Amino acid sequence: MKAVGVIVEYNPLHNGHVYHLQEARRLSGADAVVAVMSGPFLQRGEPAIVGKRARTEMALHAGADLVLELPVAYAVQPAEWFAFGAVSLLHRTGIVDSLCFGSESGDLDSLQRIARVLAVEPAGMREDIARRLREGASYPAAYAGAAAALAPGGVDAHDAAALLEQPNNSLGLHYLIALQRLGSAIQPFTAARTGAAYHEATPGPGAIASATAVRRLLMADGPDAAAPYVPATTLAILHREWQEGRAPIHWERFAQPLLHLAATRRASELERIAEVTEGLEHRVSRALAQLPEPSVEALLNAMKTKRYTRTKLQRMLAHLLLNHTKAECSPEQLAAGPGYLRVLGFNTQGQSLLKQMKKTASLPVVLKPSTFTHNQLELDIQAQVAYGLACEHKDTRKMFSDYYESPVRL
Repeated sequence: MKAVGVIVEYNPLHNGHVYHLQEARRLSGADAVVAVMSGPFLQRGEPAIVGKRARTEMALHAGADLVLELPVAYAVQPAEWFAFGAVSLLHRTGIVDSLCFGSESGDLDSLQRIARVLAVEPAGMREDIARRLREGASYPAAYAGAAAALAPGGVDAHDAAALLEQPNNSLGLHYLIALQRLGSAIQPFTAARTGAAYHEATPGPGAIASATAVRRLLMADGPDAAAPYVPATTLAILHREWQEGRAPIHWERFAQPLLHLAATRRASELERIAEVTEGLEHRVSRALAQLPEPSVEALLNAMKTKRYTRTKLQRMLAHLLLNHTKAECSPEQLAAGPGYLRVLGFNTQGQSLLKQMKKTASLPVVLKPSTFTHNQLELDIQAQVAYGLACEHKDTRKMFSDYYESPVRL
């Protein structure tokens, strides 16, 4: 059975994601789809609007066959480590033949050429990135500029810069770099993004809206407002999560514990937290003292600059909330790769894949965390507990669901 891998967040799953799953099968010729999905907290730092079990159900209904969790140590990271962790999981399953990611350009050839150059990081690239940061660029812009300057023959540097300024192209590049660094035989494909752009805040005329636009509709008017842009199964799951008090989850639900942590930790303690860099420990304290209101949004707005993007600040706050230290999230730790394959859910075909994966995987396959011990898994469990505290109807068993609940089965 041929399997294609996809790397997803589904925050929430919408019609564009269904298109991607269909294209992944078509382009790769695969019989089954293995999805690596972030858990409660996402790559841009924010909490998922609904929990990982609900999003797993959405994925299985929409066409995924087996869903694995990306450990939070990788899920809340810049693109380089997010991609490396997710691709490593697909590679270590031993059952995934191909990887299909979305991109704005659909230009796999150019991305692969750049990836081959960057897979063994060229001398001087870090210095070039540092120079661009000193000149006021955000990290994503600095990386894109430095990468474009190293564009190989056949790829114009200006074209490369324009290519890498697009978020899905940039993330796709990091998937390709990860495949190169792992020496993986997984074959990459890319599906050109259709409909709404990644950050588009309002829906267009078609049935595909960005996840950003869908979340805004959900936050403003509830599940029915998103009905034109999500599958019927997603809509039903959203209704259930709203009715049972498990959604919507957003930053302000964490305001009290997060602002308490930010206000009561000394600068030396904040400095130990992952993503607290370049004096941010002092900027946090100054910003807190000037807040017009005690909210996470106000704190983010007070700290945000051209250099300190909202994404970086959100990741910093997520690490603060979850007490992730620089030592736990160091490049040396992350370069070792994930330590297990956590199964979130599967359907009948996924069950066959799972049986095969138990024979071929080069990592332990975990169906219940209570049966396995690993420092990354401890962080995952802690993240789920923290996420559960933000639910309207708090349920201790749900907070510790990683111990009690088996994978989702369809």
